[in-house]
Amino acid sequence: MSKELTKRADNYSEWYNELVVKSQLADHSAVRGCMVIKPYGYALWENMRDQLDKMFKDTGHVNAYFPLFVPKSLFEAEETNAEGFAKECAVVTHYRLKADPNNKGKLIVDPDAKLEEELVVRPTSEAIIWNTYKGWIQSYRDLPLLINQWANVVRWEMRTRLFLRTAEFLWQEGHTAHATKEEAVEETVKMVNVYADFVEQYMAVPVIKGAKTASERFAGAEDTYCIEALMQDGKALQAGTSHFLGQNFAKAFDVKFSDKNNKLEYVWATSWGVSTRLIGALIMAHSDDQGLVMPPKIAPIQIVIVPIYKGEESKPVIDEKAQSIMNALKLLGVRVKYDDSDNARPGWKFAEYELKGVPIRVAIGMRDLENNNVEVARRDTKEKQTISVDGIVDYLKNLLNEIQQNIFDRALAFRNENITEVNTWDEFVKVLDEKAGFISAHWDGTAETEEKIKELTKATIRCIPLNNKQENGICVLSGNPSTERVLFARAY
Repeated sequence: MSKELTKRADNYSEWYNELVVKSQLADHSAVRGCMVIKPYGYALWENMRDQLDKMFKDTGHVNAYFPLFVPKSLFEAEETNAEGFAKECAVVTHYRLKADPNNKGKLIVDPDAKLEEELVVRPTSEAIIWNTYKGWIQSYRDLPLLINQWANVVRWEMRTRLFLRTAEFLWQEGHTAHATKEEAVEETVKMVNVYADFVEQYMAVPVIKGAKTASERFAGAEDTYCIEALMQDGKALQAGTSHFLGQNFAKAFDVKFSDKNNKLEYVWATSWGVSTRLIGALIMAHSDDQGLVMPPKIAPIQIVIVPIYKGEESKPVIDEKAQSIMNALKLLGVRVKYDDSDNARPGWKFAEYELKGVPIRVAIGMRDLENNNVEVARRDTKEKQTISVDGIVDYLKNLLNEIQQNIFDRALAFRNENITEVNTWDEFVKVLDEKAGFISAHWDGTAETEEKIKELTKATIRCIPLNNKQENGICVLSGNPSTERVLFARAY
């Protein structure tokens, strides 16, 4: 397969699709709308998952696992949630196949094996989890209940793109129960902050924390908080959400507890989640025309060492030095690979690891070793330097931190340069078409205006930033009074 990628400036969408496949993160599958996450992509997801899992546990959460199937009657118990997901549901109606009597070797659905009640393949797990919580919660002593689940979900998408939108995807979903509204709201905000910390500190993607408008909230939520990131093509991507569910699910599933005064009360709920969509965000925020650019903290391979042999006699000398450097790096917890395979020339390997976004490449040849040096190339700036073998391990460890910070700073500068304040409709349309990015503009707070702007421009309100400053103005479309700016963008 050719390693040449379509240029971002020529066709950003095509560049993305090619990069995911050519860098061996994922592949299309025989199941329409579903993907195969390849080992390199899954190693990336594991690094992200493991760090997030630690952050969840550090904030008092524990993991559990709930069924993939949700009885339809449970799913429809919370009406707003059910209606919000109804069009995306895959539904199991039968439990058996049988041989087709009219077509040898083929199978048909057994009409006698119809389920008494249809099962929804979970698009989200509130229904099955809250039905379970009813048996777990009796007293204030059982609260708070802070549970997370790592799982797969199915949302029947008609237009799919690897990682960004697939019919089945991997995610985590937190579901918590609290004795008071204040505790639940505090949890909702805490988790959007956990997401923001993870995405910025580990993925090196700057985000804006905000609240969704009523029309953009999660179905069944009273408030939805989100983190919004900006991709290199000027489109926004919602990178994570945290929902304050009020008592909606507690009432739908009759989940009550006895408070300290022995009075029965409905519990207060939250849910929050991020998915493999984050990998799409990572790709589009950092990568370039040569391939992926991986932040070191979550890169599957942080450093690759490539030998450049000159005759058979050079092999043991180079191998010994490479193994020594690799072992010292591993003791420091660095994910390092020594590629001494003989199936490709060094130049091909260089291009392969550039495509895969490995943060640091170390090349070791005999001429270098004779001078006690190695060549170090960094992926983010493409700079190459000759570095002394003495102290090389500490140098490389520090360089990983420098690269992590540089990738974030570069993305932050891009994001900040692409937030534009506008005050008129003409400015709004001009910026959206010529520059894109986030547009900070006044909105009159009505769903009608929000919908009209979306209809006219395909731009949506991405969020009302948290800690937004109050500022009197007029709505860019309606001219009606407004007290704060919100962020608009076209989005994935």
